[in-house]
Order: sequence, then C-alpha cells, then structure tokens
Amino acid sequence: MFDDLFGEEAPKRDGKEIRAALEKAARERILVLDGAMGTQIQGLGFDEDHFRGDRFIGCACHQKGNNDLLILSQPKAVEDIHFAYAMAGADIIETNTFSGTRIAQADYQMENIVYDLNRDGARVARRAAIRAEKEDGRRRFVAGAVGPTNRTASISPDVNNPGYRAVSFDQLRDAYREQINGLIDGGSDLILIETIFDTLNAKAAVFAARQAFREKGIELPLMISGTITDLSGRTLSGQTPTAFWNSLSHADAFTIGLNCALGADAMLPHLQELSGVADTFICAYPNAGLPNEFGLYDQDPDEMAALIRPFAEQGLVNVIGGCCGSTPEHISKIRDTVAEFAPREVPEHRPVMSLSGLEPFTLTKDIPFVNVGERTNVTGSAKFRKLITNADYAAALDVARDQVEAGAQIIDINMDEGLIDSQKAMVEYLNLIAAEPDIARVPLMIDSSKWEIIEAGLKCAQGKSLVNSISLKEGEEQFIERAQLIRDYGAATVVMAFDEQGQADTYERKVEICTRAYKILTEKVGFPPEDIVFDPNIFAVATGIEEHDNYGVDFLEATKTIRETLPGAHISGGVSNLSFSFRGNEPVRQAMHAVFLYHAIQAGMDMGIVNAGQLIVYESIDPELREACEDVVMNRRSDATERLLDIAERYRGTGKTEARKQDLTWREWPVEKRLEHALVNGITEYIEADVEEARQVAERPLHVIEGPLMAGMNVVGDLFGAGKMFLPQVVKSARVMKQGVAVLLPYMEEEKRLNGGEQGQAAGKVIMATVKGDVHDIGKNIVGVVLACNNYEIIDLGVMVPSEKILAAAKEHKADIIGLSGLITPSLDEMVHVAAEMERQGFDIPLLIGGATTSRVHTAVKIHPAYEKGQAIYVTDASRAVGVVSSLLTPEARDGYIGNIRAEYAKVADAHRKAEAAKNRLPLPAARANAVKIDWNAYEPTRPSFLGTKTFEDYDLETLARYIDWTPFFQTWELRGRYPDILKDEKQGETARQLFDDAQAMLKKIIDEKWFRPRAVIGFWPANAVGDDIRLYKDEGRTEELATFFTLRQQLSKRGDRPNLALSDFVAPVDSGKQDYVGGFVVTAGFEEIAIAERFERANDDYSSIMVKALADRFAEAFAECMHEQVRREYWGYAPDEALSNAELIGEGYGGIRPAPGYPAQPDHTEKKTLFALLDATGATGVELTESYAMWPGSSVSGIYIGHPDSYYFGVAKVERDQVEDYARRKGMSIEETERWLSPILNYIPADAKPVDDAA
Repeated sequence: MFDDLFGEEAPKRDGKEIRAALEKAARERILVLDGAMGTQIQGLGFDEDHFRGDRFIGCACHQKGNNDLLILSQPKAVEDIHFAYAMAGADIIETNTFSGTRIAQADYQMENIVYDLNRDGARVARRAAIRAEKEDGRRRFVAGAVGPTNRTASISPDVNNPGYRAVSFDQLRDAYREQINGLIDGGSDLILIETIFDTLNAKAAVFAARQAFREKGIELPLMISGTITDLSGRTLSGQTPTAFWNSLSHADAFTIGLNCALGADAMLPHLQELSGVADTFICAYPNAGLPNEFGLYDQDPDEMAALIRPFAEQGLVNVIGGCCGSTPEHISKIRDTVAEFAPREVPEHRPVMSLSGLEPFTLTKDIPFVNVGERTNVTGSAKFRKLITNADYAAALDVARDQVEAGAQIIDINMDEGLIDSQKAMVEYLNLIAAEPDIARVPLMIDSSKWEIIEAGLKCAQGKSLVNSISLKEGEEQFIERAQLIRDYGAATVVMAFDEQGQADTYERKVEICTRAYKILTEKVGFPPEDIVFDPNIFAVATGIEEHDNYGVDFLEATKTIRETLPGAHISGGVSNLSFSFRGNEPVRQAMHAVFLYHAIQAGMDMGIVNAGQLIVYESIDPELREACEDVVMNRRSDATERLLDIAERYRGTGKTEARKQDLTWREWPVEKRLEHALVNGITEYIEADVEEARQVAERPLHVIEGPLMAGMNVVGDLFGAGKMFLPQVVKSARVMKQGVAVLLPYMEEEKRLNGGEQGQAAGKVIMATVKGDVHDIGKNIVGVVLACNNYEIIDLGVMVPSEKILAAAKEHKADIIGLSGLITPSLDEMVHVAAEMERQGFDIPLLIGGATTSRVHTAVKIHPAYEKGQAIYVTDASRAVGVVSSLLTPEARDGYIGNIRAEYAKVADAHRKAEAAKNRLPLPAARANAVKIDWNAYEPTRPSFLGTKTFEDYDLETLARYIDWTPFFQTWELRGRYPDILKDEKQGETARQLFDDAQAMLKKIIDEKWFRPRAVIGFWPANAVGDDIRLYKDEGRTEELATFFTLRQQLSKRGDRPNLALSDFVAPVDSGKQDYVGGFVVTAGFEEIAIAERFERANDDYSSIMVKALADRFAEAFAECMHEQVRREYWGYAPDEALSNAELIGEGYGGIRPAPGYPAQPDHTEKKTLFALLDATGATGVELTESYAMWPGSSVSGIYIGHPDSYYFGVAKVERDQVEDYARRKGMSIEETERWLSPILNYIPADAKPVDDAA
C-alpha cells in the first residue's frame, strides 16, 4: 500500500522550505497541533487480536497496549485518527511513534521492527495529511514523534546507588538514531522530541537527529517539548524551564515548549517563564486537566479551551494543541478559541552566555566576574586527588558542595590522574553530582587534556556545560571536528591560546591565535560567539627569569584587545598559575591573585578558575604587600621580584584558611527532631544509631515508623507538594527512610497493626503567604499566630510564593480564606496578579491583604476591581485580623460585612480619583527647571579615604546594639508610641515593659552567644550629576563611565519657592567643574536569624521566633546607622568631628543622606541591581536580590551615600507619563516594564495613557 503511495524512496522534501513555510505561518497565526492518540485508540476498544493483526499473530509477547504497533497491524484505524485531527483544524499531525525506540519496544520484545514502525508511522500520517489537503486545500505538516523512552539518563532507578544508570547516553543516541532514520525515510516534515522529563535524554535525541540529518543530507525542523511534572515547576530530573531552554538552545529548534503532566491552568506559569526567555517559537499542548480516579480526563472541549485561552490572550504561544485526554472535538474548540489572537512575537536573540545546571546561569554585563570553583580538580588539589584515588566519592562531593556554598557559579571537574581510570572517575563523579541538587544546580566545567574524558563527561550532563578545553594544537581539522561535537552536545567551550607552534606567551601570539580560532568557530562551525571563552594563558611571574616578568601584562593587554576585537567572546584563565613561584605561602599567593584579578577584570576577564572560598578583597590586602604584588603583576620595576621575596616570608602562615567544620549542632536535638532533620536533608550517616535510640524508648518498634519516621516523611511530602523540594531530594529522603526501616525490620516480625488518632475541627482554614519576590514575613507570622490562637487552621506557605502555589494550596486544603503579605512595592503588583488569577480561576473566597506597603486605598483602587467574584479586604494589623476573619466566616454576618466593605471601597476609590485629579503636576521640563538651587562654587567636595569597596565581617554585635532605634520594634508588635515614652504609656506601658524586658534578655543572648554574624560592604566612586542621572566613573580621570544611578524627580506643583527634587540635585553637576563622589552600602544582620527563628518555630515557640526576627531587623537598621556614622567621620570623612547621640542620629541630625532604592526618594527597586553589581554585594555579604528586588535575608539594608550638607530626604510621590517615558529611555527599558516597576507611583492608568511629546 505504502509503496504505491510513495514508492521505495521517501517523498522529496526541502528542509529549508519546510522551516520557512512553518515560520511564515507561525508569525501570521497560532498554528494548531493535533491531540491525544492514546485517548482515541483507547476509545476503539481493541483487544489483543486487534493489536497483533495478521502480521504478529504468532509472537510470544503480550501486545495489547503497544499503541505504536497498530501502525503495522491496524494502519487504517491510525490513519483515520490522524485524518480526524487534521479535519478538526490541526496544522501539524504527530506520528503514532511515541514509544518507537528499541528501548521502549523491548517491553514487548519488538525491537526488530523499530525501523519499519517509524517509517510506516510517518507514511500513515502523511497519507492522512494528503487526504485532508485534498478536502480543504490546506497544507498539513507531519511531525515524527520521538518519545522520552522509559529510562532516564540523569536519575538512578536505585535509591541506594545514586551513581547507577539504567541507560547510557550512547544507548539512547543509537536508539533515537534508528527511530529518526525511519521517520525521515517515511516522509516526516519535522522531528518532534516530546514529553521530556530528563533533559539528558532529549540531548541524546538532538545529537542523534543532527547525525541523521548530516548523513541523509536534509535538515528537518525540530520541535522540542518538555514536561513539568509537578508543583515544583521543574522537570522530573530537576531542571527549571529556563535551565531546560538553556540546555537545548543549541538545537536551533523551530519550537520549544511544554506538554503533558499538567492541565492548562497549572502549565500557564511555567509557559510564561519559558516564553520569557526563549528566542524561538513556543508550542504548548497540555492535558485535558488531571486524570480522575479511573485514569480518565474530565475536561470537556469548552472547559479545556477556556483554560487555554490565556495562553493566546497573553501572547505566549505560536503553536497550540492537546495532550492526554484531548480529542478532535477539543482540538476544534481550541482552534476556534485561539483564532482571534495574534501569535507570540519571537524576541531577538540575546548574545549572552546562558549555561545551566538544574538552574540557569546567564553571564550578563551585570556580573563582572564568574567564579569557577577549582577544588574539584585532581591536578590542582591534593586533597581532592586523594579522595578520588581512594574512591571516597562521598567526601569528594562535599568538596564540590563547599565550592558552591562559597560562591562558585560554575564548578570545574578534572580527573586527569595517571593512577586512576580518569574516564570512569569522571562519569562516576558526574553521575553522583546529578543526585545532589545543592551541587547540581550550578553549571559544570568539564575539564581534561584528553578528549575522550571530555566527551564522556558531556554525556553525563543534562545542563549546558562549559568544556575546558580545545585548541589548535593538533591543527584545524581536529579543532573543527571537536568544536562541532561540543556544539552537538549542547555545550560552550574554552579555547586555549595554543596552536601548532605551541602556547602563546606574548601579547602578539595570544591575540593572533585567539583571532584565528574565533574566525574558524564562528565562520566554519557556526559556534555562537557568546559561547566562546578564550584562555590566553596565565603564566607564573616572579620566577627569577627575566623573560617571565611581563607575562601578567601580556595577559592583561591581550585580554583587552580580544574583548574589543572579537565581539561576544569571553576571557578566562587559571589564576593560581600566576603565583606558582610562591607555592606554600598562601597569604602571598592570595594577595597576588586578588591584585591580578583586580586589573584583569577591568581589562575584560569575566571568568576565572579560582578557589571561591579563598578569594580576598583587594582593599583588604596589607598596603605594603599589595604594592609589592602590583609591582610584580604589572612589571613596574626591575627589582619587583626581589622586593616581593624580601617581604614574602613575613606573611607566611598568617592567612591559613581553617578547614570548614561540618555543622553538627542538630545532633544535640531530641531524637525525633534528629530523625526529621535527617529525612528532610537526606543524611544517612547517623540514621541507624538514631532509629535504634528511638526504638529503645518506643513502646513498640512499629511506633518509630508511625511516629518520627512518618512525621519526617510527612514534612518531606509537604515540601514536595508545595514545590519546595523536587524529585532528586525526595529520592535521597526515601533512601534515608529505607535504611531506617531496615534497622527496625528484625524487631517487627510480630508487629502487624497501625494505630492513629483524629484532630478536632478547626474554625476555618486560612492559607497565608508572602507573595512571589518578597521575603518579609514577620507581620504575616504574627497574624498567623493570632488566628491560630483563635482555633483557625493556618496553612503558612512561607515567603516568595508564586500565585499558582497559593491557589493550588487553597484548592488542596479547601481553604476558607487566602491571606497575602508583602513589604516591598513590587509586591503590590503581585497581589493584583494573585487577585486577577483568583478571578480567572473562579474563586470566590475572601482575599486578605496586609503588609507595610499595602493600604486601604491601594486595595480599593487596584486589587478590589481585579477580583469581583470574591472580596479583597485590607487588614491594617494583626489585632483586626480575628474580627475580619470571624465576620467573613460567620454566615449571618458575611453578606452585610462584605456589602459595607464594597460601599466603603467605592467611596475610597472615588475620593482617590478626585484627590489625584485636583493635584496640579508639572510637565517634566518644568519640574526640572524648578530643581533645588545649590551654589556649587561655594562647595568643595571631600574625597573619600579610598575608592572601590571595603568589606566588613562579623561586626561587633555589642557595638551595633548601641545604635538600635527601638520605636519601630514596638510598632512590629503593633504597640503604637515612641520609645522610651511608650514604656510609661498609661494603656500600653505594662505590656511594652514586659516586651522590652524579653527583648533585652534575648538581646543579651544574641550578643553573648554571637547568634548573628553581621556583614557589610561599602564603596565610593567618583561621580557627577548629568541631568537627573548620577554618573559614576572608573577612576579620578573621569573619562570612562563605570555605571549610572538613575533618579526620579518630583512633579507635584509646589507653592512658593519649594523645589521639585531629584537625588541627582545633591551631586555636583558635570559642568560645575567640581569633582564629587557618591557611595553605596549593603549591610545585613546575617542569615543566622532564619535558622534560629525556625528552631523556635519547631519548638512551637512562635513568640521567640518573631522576637528574633524583629531583633535581627533592628540590628540591620542599626548597622546601617553605625556604618553611615563611620562613613561621615572616617571613610568619607566629610564630618570628622561629628559627635551625635543615638537620639540625634535617629532624628537624622547629621549631614548627608543614605537613600535606599525602592523607598520614597527613589521608588525604583531595580536600581538595587546597579548598586549590588558595583559592590559585588552578594559575594561580599551573601545578600541576594529576589526577582522583585527584595533583599534576602530580609534583615538587610542597602542604599547610596550622598555627602552634600544641604541634602535631605524627600518623597518623589506620583509621576506622569512624560517622566516615565524619559526614564525608560534613559534606563534602556521598555515603557511597559518601567510602568510595572513604578506602578505604585504612576499618576495614570497605563492602558489608558497615550505617548506624550518631549516638549512641555
């Protein structure tokens, strides 16, 4: 039959024409993919005889369920299903070959028919497509479906042997190659690699497809579709959607997307993430909901189409279809639903290096330097070499973990040791890393001098790795071959400055070799420039050999030239090579490294193999040693080596790094808590002893399982269900559980029966969460405690919780109320989003709003209108929460209460509109003309004592305690009044005094026992104002810009001579001739408060938990006050004689200001990004920024220092569209994005605004 249709050969196709036709169509409208094949086959009711047909009547193995086999045994039935989908509106028809590999067919003993199965599967689908085209004249495309197989390349099926793999990359590649050959020969237009739960499987499929395309001389478009398996938002193998995209971006796919596992509503947020990062077309085909208890799907066509509608409304997709449970009727309805919407616009490719482990890593301009951890390298670490040689992989994993915890953004893995099987060790170690999510989250640098070891490593990495390295040493042919393979494996590469004549040791040779390699890679191999990292060779200096003296300078100058002349390329190097002459003298080596990196980073080196735990700060080096190192590195004097040698011995032994001690404080906990800790954290080391201890005090061995072990696993289950743990971690927990039960089995042979009890009925269930991007939770926790004391069941989801998890939890627990909390202004927008999602998903339960930046006005004007089916209610503080919740959950009171709220909010919104309309605001040019007038001729800026940054570790807690402002502490506990007067308050005094006594007692413990480790970083830079911007310069020459702080200006019309302020007004204008400066800071009380608070919570001591968080918050603010005083008196020194009391400091009686991004004087939180980059704040203090630019940990403060004596704090207040457009243009952001970040201060509704002219 098929030979009559096609002949012996596949129909002639032009891959370029197919792709061009698909891309043209996908830009014009949303294309439609077909629906579920299995659902339709299930409806046919075929029995075993149908599956066998005539051809397989005598085969020994049971075949019912082998749906792919129907291609050969019931081709007409399969064709009719394809035809039905085509006529329902599908533009793309998938072949029925989901299980068409020999790996999957081995379950049915049908490995020998795989090629026929795929070839004929494509032919059947092609026949249906031709039939449909004859009916209506529309072209259909046949997508050869390639399923994931039933094996995983990244996960062990044996929890007791995490390094084991049931299938290898090579086995997968060969199986996929056989399948894809058949699909091409049968006439497929595309290859669809779908339902990817393990990205390494997909990489093997992409590799096989590339091989097949080259062999057959046709390159068909690829479609790639991953599967997010649960609420964690990750694939089964642990990757986030962005990491998944980074891992497979090399495939140059026609589409990237998601399918299966989830219904459309649960898929939406993950699709939003993928759509936001991918620079190709997006495809989605969700299930028709989730299966019911009978394994069937209940969503009818109307319901599924309604849930898919937001995909199109929000401009997220170019191709849409259905997976499990969908039918031709579903596809027809989906086609009609999306027809009115324009397809997603494909963004332009961003030429930035994007790597991945389980999580993405993108090397943007905001990251000045990438730390590549060097300690997992047997050639560079004697300790690691010994561990690998002795096969002590558990300890070797700790080395990798330490590197990640110390700040390594990539870890370098090298196994080149003559006494071991290096290839076997590489594979074993990488497989074990894959089972450790806290390590596997970062990308890998696969490092070897032997190509076969590099290739073996690439076959183990599901993320996008970095190869170290290839070179032109063996000539162009081998260089091109290996570069092509690296590209096929989906990796970036380091290229050594090494050619047929040897290593480059001069500036000229370094530039020559790198330029030649760049042209070969970009012009002949098609390697993206951003995935090329040149290593121009860092050689040892101060060796006593004159020819070596300029090695440092040659590297720095070559780096600068390469970055200027080879666009997109990066620079790396092995920094430790530089100081080889001083091995054994760690302080001198570390100083040399810091000095070299200081200059290399400025020259353009953006990556380096370093010991992340031993990097020291340039400014912290002893000045004498630093100058000697500068002389050597920069070759500034002929006697530099001798001078460094003369002083080096004085430093030997002064900087020995203490070995990191394992934190075993949890071993002091009660056995039940120890067991829970071990289960949650996957620790097996002590499980046997702890289970035995629990057994000895238990009445029966079974009670140990029923009690602490199950309690611990319940915690694991809760974390997994809430998306706070994902599969690899759960597997580790299961391993601990299994070992614990094994200890008890000999004692349980006679035990058969389990016992349990029931809890009483709660007054109502309340879901509580701090919204996505925000980390502040003190107020939320207080509300939770108050409600719990009144018999409400509190399900607290924690901090940084996305909307889909909040709403999923509300459905799961059948919640009566949802409560949202947030402190930073971007949280206001997130609350509006949650309200809109509740409206879209049909919720009608009340939504409580609370937190420092929330207000009755914002709730009435922004949140309430987004949630009309239910009611959003602003709760001023915890004392009101019980009354509000009681009114909402009492049937006879609810309607009247909500009616009053709605009437009140209508009045509030109307009053707000009238008040804003009555305010006269100035056009931006007029506001600028009314800037503050400062006589710059009469002012001489003070130069700070240093430029750059300075870091402070373990700051003295007792010193900081003297700077605490206690008034906000009482406000945290909702006691209103100023300290110390509040202690004598007639109504609140007794409570305030008791609270203060408790705080003093805990404060003493915090100081005496050093509960917190405060850290800070400050910095100063030459600066001048340019209009409304503060321009920072790299040095005193002020010719090269370093960064810009963008500021906003007040636009409210002022009375009299009051100015319209912007922060830039207080910095000397560039045309004033004055050389001004600004500073910046980030301070934190430290991460320790989190663990301490959690310990109190685990002991059911919510009071102490909230107390420790409140005090941590006070310490952070006190640190900011203390540091600012030191800046004024010493580090900047413009007020050396200042002597203010704490009360005067709190009253801001000092000169200069420290405004914080996100607060009234500069309401834009995104300015923190610039501040953090300038200070390397995360590296210096550990403080991180969330996606909403909240600081984590929450007890942290950041801001900029302005030193002019006339500067003062102010609020920008509302701004107009003209300033937003101007601000967006200056920052290089879209107007829409700028409006999102500034939404709380916009004096217009963005959707209603029209662009304005620059002129007033």
